Amino acid sequence: MIGIPTDKLYLVGFMGSGKTTLARALGRRLGWRVVDLDEEIERREGRTVSQVFAQDGEPYFRKVERDVLLAFLPARHVIIATGGGTFIQAANRADILADGLTVWLDAPFNRIVDRVPSDGRRPLAADREAFAALFETRRAVYRLAHVRIDAQGRIEALVERVLHKLGW
Repeated sequence: MIGIPTDKLYLVGFMGSGKTTLARALGRRLGWRVVDLDEEIERREGRTVSQVFAQDGEPYFRKVERDVLLAFLPARHVIIATGGGTFIQAANRADILADGLTVWLDAPFNRIVDRVPSDGRRPLAADREAFAALFETRRAVYRLAHVRIDAQGRIEALVERVLHKLGW
């Protein structure tokens, strides 16, 4: 992965794949700062992601997401847990791939369904048929990440798997 900065990690993958949990565990292990983009969006907006979607729609959410991502581009020694759709946006993907090592947490759909409720807290998960189609569509884009990690297993094992895959 010549030419890719190694002082920053981006975790990408479908919602419920464990990006935030793994980011925190990696942050503790490496002594790096951890940023969860969805949490940063909620802090900036003063409301939850589902409220942003419901009140202003997905296009507005994606604009805010882009602004928050851009604000963290200069940061180094940081692990960024992206939202499930962050890497899908072409401009975000180009910036992420150029700015740091990108790790795709690949979790099977049945595991995602177990983790993500269809109760409206995750707006894109309410319709399970559309949710399954979205999962398949996004997998094709997640494959563009620098590294793929099987996201099944205990968090300690995932940390070791990521570090080993990156040669750290």
